[in-house]
Amino acid sequence: MKIVLILIGVVLIAFVVTQLFAYNSQRNIETYSYSINKKYNTFEIRSYEETLFTSIKLSTKGYENSSSKGFSILAGYIFGGNERNEKISMTSPVAMKLEDSMTMMFMVPKELKKEMLPKPNQSLIEFKEEPAKTVAAISFSGWANNKKIEKYKQKLQSALDAEGIAYTERFYFLGYNAPYEFFNRKNEVIVELRGFTLDQQKK
Repeated sequence: MKIVLILIGVVLIAFVVTQLFAYNSQRNIETYSYSINKKYNTFEIRSYEETLFTSIKLSTKGYENSSSKGFSILAGYIFGGNERNEKISMTSPVAMKLEDSMTMMFMVPKELKKEMLPKPNQSLIEFKEEPAKTVAAISFSGWANNKKIEKYKQKLQSALDAEGIAYTERFYFLGYNAPYEFFNRKNEVIVELRGFTLDQQKK
């Protein structure tokens, strides 16, 4: 019995240390920055600047079938899987385009330009400039799955329709936490807007 209690204690200590490490790492990580144009009850309008990403397009459909594979490929690249065995800082969030074939993207640290990046060992990895955009964003907590992402995508669409805000078909999922983080998990679904004007911001 004593051995069992000791093992439980060791596991609990390891869990707490892991969560504290994850929390501190998340605080210091570079993020995909944006400015908030307007807040609504369930969503907000944001503007993002042009940003460089590493990306991998996957043949699988849905978040659950694609996220693990896409993450491992891109993480392999930034952890040294490139021609210079060079490590590149992790950023947040991890983004996925919600299309028939999923594309996962890691933001490149702003200090690095495209010509400075080492060639990936994995030939399917591409570097893409995401243009400046205005989006609507809705947040949810916990672990993401296909059902939750679809639920909040529809919730965002309904809210935008109710406000008369036009949007495109370009939806993205943004995940802000490592898989081993249990607390304060944050996820978002965003969609690019079409012709959002200053007049709409003032309403």
